[in-house]
Amino acid sequence: MEAFEKQGNTRENKDIQRKIKVLMICHGNICRSPISEFVLKDMVEKRGIQDQFEIASAATSTEEIWGGRGNPIYPPAQAVLREHGIGKTAYTNFSNKRARQVTRADYEHYDYLLCADAANIRNTIRITGGDHQGKIKLLLDFTERSGRSIADPWYTDRFDETYRDVVEGCTAFLKTLERQGVIKPRN
Repeated sequence: MEAFEKQGNTRENKDIQRKIKVLMICHGNICRSPISEFVLKDMVEKRGIQDQFEIASAATSTEEIWGGRGNPIYPPAQAVLREHGIGKTAYTNFSNKRARQVTRADYEHYDYLLCADAANIRNTIRITGGDHQGKIKLLLDFTERSGRSIADPWYTDRFDETYRDVVEGCTAFLKTLERQGVIKPRN
């Protein structure tokens, strides 16, 4: 142990650094939350800080989960990610992403549970048994549009608008982590 303590700020210490764990949440986990998951993965990968994060997504409902197997990302959601060059790396490859439902254990595991709308917050709190640590928020709460929801493109068919809202939310989320000193500012 003493030898380890003398190592100081070495690669070994960086490898054991606690990851920032983010769970993106929407109703079905086939549109907004996977778009959010892979946009954030793309952003942190481009900064070279993906090893500091664990990013995933989940649903509040089981509507897109059949026989224990979740549906893949909805094809128009996949298309909007591809239009923006997301999915080309091993880290951002979404081809095996399947819908899953948020669990009570997710609350303890993740640092941030970021929801697309207010109904997602209510349902996540119902599933997880509360928000006693203040981890459950809207993704857009980090923007100047705090309290606003990301419209569900399943109903609006405006995947471009959803993508813009997600980018705005993820960008603001990373800037918040910078201001808090959790991650280094982008050069």
